[in-house]
Amino acid sequence: MSNLKTPFRYDFVGSFLRPQALKDAKALFKAGKITEEDYNKTVEEEITKVVAKQKELGFHVITDGEFRRSFWHLDFMWGFEGVAHEATGNGVQFNGELAVLDDTWLTGKITAKPHPFVEYFKFLKQFEDENTVAKYTIPAPAQMFQQMIVPANFANTRKFYETNDELIEDIGKAYQDVIKQFYDAGCRNLQLDDCTWGAIVGDAAKQRYKALGIDLEEVKTQLLKVNNLALENKPYDMVINSHICRGNYHSTYFTSGPYDTVADYVFAKENVNALFLEYDDERSGGFAPLAKVSPDKQVVLGLITTKSPVLEDKAAVIARIREAAKYIPLDRLCLSPQCGFASCEIGNKLTEDEQWAKLKLVKEIAEEVWG
Repeated sequence: MSNLKTPFRYDFVGSFLRPQALKDAKALFKAGKITEEDYNKTVEEEITKVVAKQKELGFHVITDGEFRRSFWHLDFMWGFEGVAHEATGNGVQFNGELAVLDDTWLTGKITAKPHPFVEYFKFLKQFEDENTVAKYTIPAPAQMFQQMIVPANFANTRKFYETNDELIEDIGKAYQDVIKQFYDAGCRNLQLDDCTWGAIVGDAAKQRYKALGIDLEEVKTQLLKVNNLALENKPYDMVINSHICRGNYHSTYFTSGPYDTVADYVFAKENVNALFLEYDDERSGGFAPLAKVSPDKQVVLGLITTKSPVLEDKAAVIARIREAAKYIPLDRLCLSPQCGFASCEIGNKLTEDEQWAKLKLVKEIAEEVWG
């Protein structure tokens, strides 16, 4: 078992553009033209290739590119008892584009069962070596909580949970169970992907919640509570980091706003080892909130965008790292893209070669800054 721990000075969030062979195999499988066995064979071949590419580029962390899932978050939720889903053509409105997502709702109380993602991790783990460690990405508990209390799901959820606190309790316990399943499978590096904090920053979110008659401070308290509950009893030698995002779908975004209004909660009080933070453009605000990050956490600055193929200017990125270091020591900082390259299987608007060029740039900059 590799003893390496994330994050690394040069790192990445986790998802990669789906290769054409994988897209073609999925289309054939959905059309009933190949068997599930044939489809899975292609998936494993493409995961093997993308892991090899990550190693070739010199990264110390490997993922399966999230090649086995359609959506970065919903597929994981389907692995619990009490959760159902259906493709209806509905979705969430992003900036100028509808993110088409499966409707996902409750059919009963949420409980854990043997989770398919743990089996997926086992396939990835075989590629670990003395230079690389496997991490697995899953949606944060707060993401599942938010999914079940959005207006479209709220009335249905109340059939099974009279209060949000009851829902939080079951999600937290179910996550504890699955985290242990990952640990028992040899996983020592887990990442929680979390758009809930990014969805409540900025004036637009403040107005939206005010119009709904919801106390935003109570929302923050609940998000922190469910995430920290899931992390209770975490094995001491397991690293769990969190990636905070404002939405990433086909190169679009969901929301904008600085971290100032959530820093006292997630930066200061969430019990994760490190924070992967989106900082690739002006929508993310300044670095001042980093002063609120608790001293036990590292911060991975997402200064390289996955939403555009244009390569960032190296000197400008280094200057921004130096600026961030005014608020948090440089030795607690790392560098990565702001998000994955394909949070959903549709992917962002760049090519695979452009994707790898972005990661090469991350590594070059990190080696120049940290040596």
